[in-house]
Amino acid sequence: MIGLLIRLVVNGLALICVAYVVQGIHVHGLGGAILAALILGIVNAVLRPILIVLSLPLEVLTLGLFTLVINALLFWLVGALHAGMTVDGFWPAFLGALVLSIVSWVISLFTRGAESRRA
Repeated sequence: MIGLLIRLVVNGLALICVAYVVQGIHVHGLGGAILAALILGIVNAVLRPILIVLSLPLEVLTLGLFTLVINALLFWLVGALHAGMTVDGFWPAFLGALVLSIVSWVISLFTRGAESRRA
């Protein structure tokens, strides 16, 4: 449970970093970032596998690069819900999803040690 909360806060902080780096992405405070991170996590857990299976021929044809488009569309969807974050279009969503994955990975490298020490 604590690990889930840490991951949620890490993704919220990563969303704030994305908003500073990518023009066209607007996060409405830390609470909004955590809410958007929660919704993005739920959307990624539910819709992403379905979309990947449905687009399997494109995934094979592009050697998995179509996953970047799926990530961008899901990021854009969460921004369209106006739940703590807004996204101005597809290209900011594409860059935002890419930067979010990189920033959250880097931040999780630092927090992963804290999670393993606590366990």
